[in-house]
Amino acid sequence: MSRFVIIGNGIAAAGCIEGIRSVDKDSPISVISAEKHKVYSRPLISYYLEGRTSLEKMNYRSEDFYKKNGVQLIYDTAEMIDTKKGTVGLSGGRSAAFDKVCIAAGSAPFVPKISGLDKVKNKFTFMTIDDTLALEKSLKKDSRVLIVGAGLIGLKCAEGIFDRVSSVTVCDLADRVLSSILDKDCAQVMQKHLEKKGIRFMLCDTAERFEDTKAVMKSGKTVDFDILVLAVGVRANTQLAANAGAQVDRGIIIDTAMRTSLENIYAAGDCTQGHDSSVGTSRVLAILPNAYMQGFCAGVNMAGGESSITDAIPMNSIGFFGLHCASAGSYFEKGEGEIYEQKSCGGIKRLYIKDGRLTGYIIIGDVTGAGIYTSLVREKTDLSGVDMEELKKNATLAIFLPQTRRKKLGGVV
Repeated sequence: MSRFVIIGNGIAAAGCIEGIRSVDKDSPISVISAEKHKVYSRPLISYYLEGRTSLEKMNYRSEDFYKKNGVQLIYDTAEMIDTKKGTVGLSGGRSAAFDKVCIAAGSAPFVPKISGLDKVKNKFTFMTIDDTLALEKSLKKDSRVLIVGAGLIGLKCAEGIFDRVSSVTVCDLADRVLSSILDKDCAQVMQKHLEKKGIRFMLCDTAERFEDTKAVMKSGKTVDFDILVLAVGVRANTQLAANAGAQVDRGIIIDTAMRTSLENIYAAGDCTQGHDSSVGTSRVLAILPNAYMQGFCAGVNMAGGESSITDAIPMNSIGFFGLHCASAGSYFEKGEGEIYEQKSCGGIKRLYIKDGRLTGYIIIGDVTGAGIYTSLVREKTDLSGVDMEELKKNATLAIFLPQTRRKKLGGVV
């Protein structure tokens, strides 16, 4: 029997547990959880603030998940990995022995150094249940909220609290909202939708210093607020791996089997940096589906099975105030390939086609067909056997030649 230890208790950890148990039904598994909560779906924290879900419904697995899988859940913080002794040292003074370990430590909010920030009383980050519960206690109907960061976290926070406060202002140094997943034109569509709901944006601008409940912006403008939310971005939790001697960059470097540079140490989820098949380089792909797949892959390999991930790509599916957005793959500038665009009332579709393949797409509005587009990007499908006009307008299995449809449907036409 082997002793398995998983550091972290998020989606990647759940995947790792299930990956191990798909091969090894009996060996002991210990999960080290810095958060005092069982595994939950973090994207739902904004819906909790909206009253659209409850803490119980946010659970990612059933109440008996750990017991059913023979997992010892330890609420503590991992402080070091001793590769020679094969132990994980915990903050409480205890240690957990391992034969194989998976680091699934996730990421942490990046809090910039801004003059006067330490004097702001009502300041919050927005990544965890505890962040959400703390923020909720401060919300009042007459609260003026300033959110620093117009990425996914900042905008989901804005949506979650909007009906519970007086005003929401979002600032960002970038020239557009959701700059990590949307191009400029598509970002404009989403921004206009959010502005119609009443959210105010200050782009190409950010807080340079704070004076009590006033933010002095880089532009010289000022913003009065009662609550400050810092959503500038996140950074992969790599220190534990680095201190153990593992190779790290923006994330913990892993191969396609989720192995780190250290023997018997694997890593999965938002703390890692692995192969992005859409661009052929190593990147941090901090999104939920990849976290689970990486965790499961790591678990299989830790338990002596064989698994690898060679087709990971960036992808997102999100919505704000009823307007849905799906995207995947990589984009390019005009002139580097074909950019097909289709506009609709309040929405837009953009397909990026280069060298006979769909490299990426963005859809805002009706996201029907997003799954097929994602599959085409992930599988690097040669579009010579695809009805291009049908592909651009309506992605269904009808775009494929009959023989391809039969293969995808297991012989059924």
